[in-house]
Amino acid sequence: MSLLTVTNLTKHFGGLAALASVSMTVEVGERRAIIGPNGAGKSTFFNLIAGELLPTSGQVQLEGQDITKLPVNERANLGLGHTFQRNNLFLGLTTFENVYLAVQHHQGITKNIFKPAGQFSQVTAQTTEILQRVGLLEQQHEVVSTLAYGQQRALEVALALATEPKVLLLDEPTAGMSPAETTEMAQLIENLPHSLTMMIVEHDMDVVFSLANKITVLHYGQKISNGTPAQVRADPIVQEIYLGAGYNENVSK
Repeated sequence: MSLLTVTNLTKHFGGLAALASVSMTVEVGERRAIIGPNGAGKSTFFNLIAGELLPTSGQVQLEGQDITKLPVNERANLGLGHTFQRNNLFLGLTTFENVYLAVQHHQGITKNIFKPAGQFSQVTAQTTEILQRVGLLEQQHEVVSTLAYGQQRALEVALALATEPKVLLLDEPTAGMSPAETTEMAQLIENLPHSLTMMIVEHDMDVVFSLANKITVLHYGQKISNGTPAQVRADPIVQEIYLGAGYNENVSK
């Protein structure tokens, strides 16, 4: 059974078909990138999977369970983690406090004041481990509003990891970053456990081809190509519509 299955997913905004019968399966440990020109339907597709939007028709399944109509928080509880294009952080709290609250909420400790004290030490330990994983342990006591932009984006990944996701959705993880920050973020993502399944919407093709082992290409809301990075890079339709005829020559230099 595939970990994530999308079947004939369609979304209309009035008379506009932003997404038209897109299907795909994502296996455990897969790193799937969704690419395409502006207006291709990438964000719509991602938001339908995440639960930010409801489809006009079609189905989304996680481990065989229909989650098509579930809200974002219920999908998160089932193992669907999500980062956003815009930071969704508590800017007045410290880096540590942001992740601590996310871990605490995921473990349900906030709902029961009579939890054993030892469970709070477990939250502290897990928070520390997550911060170390995303390279923010040294910044744990800094107020989030004072962090560099790239560090704030890394903290977004940390909050998603706090939910212990089975599938991590990364929405434009390097958007607005400098070249140095982009390199750091790509390395952070690469270093995440390869048992963690990921789906990435990303505009930087160098990042996409360095991270993904499967790529799906959308154009005007339709799937036009699907395969390994080598297969997609060599697809003449993808080259014509999106990458440009000289892309293969440039990446080989």
